[in-house]
Amino acid sequence: MAPFLSLGRRRVAVRSRKGFKSRSRARHGKKRETKEFRGRVKRLKTEMEKRSEEQKDIRERQRQVKDKVTAIEAECEELKRETRFIVQQTARTQIKLGLMFRILKARETGHLDEAALLTQMLRELVRFEEEEKVG
Repeated sequence: MAPFLSLGRRRVAVRSRKGFKSRSRARHGKKRETKEFRGRVKRLKTEMEKRSEEQKDIRERQRQVKDKVTAIEAECEELKRETRFIVQQTARTQIKLGLMFRILKARETGHLDEAALLTQMLRELVRFEEEEKVG
């Protein structure tokens, strides 16, 4: 046999960052590094899954908040419409009360043609309101 084959594999040195190591040590170190790398990858995957779940939860909460805001805005618009209706109704009631008061004063003072005219105006206003309710 040739003299160079008698050295064996264990004695052959491999150059590493820190110097020379035997090949068996280099392989053992690689196995350890591979295990550590796999462990890091597994931890990163777990962290990524946690982050993904957190992001899903955040998106769901954002959707719920958006739905609530939309519902509140719709309720606000409904309240504005109701408020306008109440204001209009109050104004019409004030007008009708004013007409009734003037009709009474006209009758007390003997101005019957003025009272008749005011009564006709009151009837027209009531008829207009009834048509508005129906239509």
